[in-house]
Amino acid sequence: MKALIYDGPESMGFRDAPDPVLQDGEVLIRVNACGICGSDMHAYLGHDERRPAPLILGHEAAGTISGGSRDGERVTVNPLVTCGTCADCVAGRDNLCASRQIISMPPREGAFAQWLSMPEVNVITVPDHVPLEKAALAEPLACGWHASRLAINLVSPRGTSALVIGGGAIGLGSALSLAHFGVEDIVILEPNADRRAIIGQAGIGQAGGHRAIEPDRLESDSQFNIVVDAVGYAASRAMACKHARPGGVIVHIGLGEASGGIDSRRLTLQEITFMGTYTYTSEDFRNTAAAIFNGDLGSLDWMEMRDLKDGAAAFSDLRAHRVASPKIILAP
Repeated sequence: MKALIYDGPESMGFRDAPDPVLQDGEVLIRVNACGICGSDMHAYLGHDERRPAPLILGHEAAGTISGGSRDGERVTVNPLVTCGTCADCVAGRDNLCASRQIISMPPREGAFAQWLSMPEVNVITVPDHVPLEKAALAEPLACGWHASRLAINLVSPRGTSALVIGGGAIGLGSALSLAHFGVEDIVILEPNADRRAIIGQAGIGQAGGHRAIEPDRLESDSQFNIVVDAVGYAASRAMACKHARPGGVIVHIGLGEASGGIDSRRLTLQEITFMGTYTYTSEDFRNTAAAIFNGDLGSLDWMEMRDLKDGAAAFSDLRAHRVASPKIILAP
């Protein structure tokens, strides 16, 4: 098969790779669409020791099952493979499974390829009316869904306002999820003017309070019940700590850099909850997929499609900040 392979920092090659070998309980999927995630970019830049070269990246996938009793079925892929039997899995917190694996990280190759093998329990049928490139958004949107659900369950009083730092797919997905859960006032901070325009057309609820602004335009004394840090740098964490309302919740979903920016004194004195959030549970993934299929998260017309063979250029464009769309989807 052909695959886009990470060969080292800022180096990608499109070439032949071994076909996947099916294990018991797995299905073979012809990949039709796979999004570029921030974690793929971290690997591309050489910042993720969990993803050593050479490696096929990509975990935001949708495609068509080939062979077996479900031959021809259109599916979206939950890339998080868990044991299903440990205490966390049994409790419905399978994203915390100690033996969890995710495609695009050894020992599992990713989905920037023509073919992918996955456990059958990890695929969800996509209705005929939903394009597979939109179904591939289930993975990044599930990250935002999971973070938003956790925040809303914790905040007191119930969250009526939210600040989302970062207007990429994770931040936008968080905003769409928060609106779906009933948050009335959402501000998204995004420095890219073209991306702000796209966010403005994404259908984040119906209330006039939903808006995307430049970070410098955020009033210094503004505070929010919920703050989502979808960037994960010291500067964004400092901003989150500053703008969280007393008794509020910060959900930290970005993986930009590992340390710095946390104002532990303010978090303590104002009883602000700071929560790390990783991926999603299998229930979150199913609920996100259903919301996509039902149109509950808007039209999802904010992605950009490119050929997998042009993937190296797509990574380069993202590195150089030449991309306005919150998400690039690669199609083999």
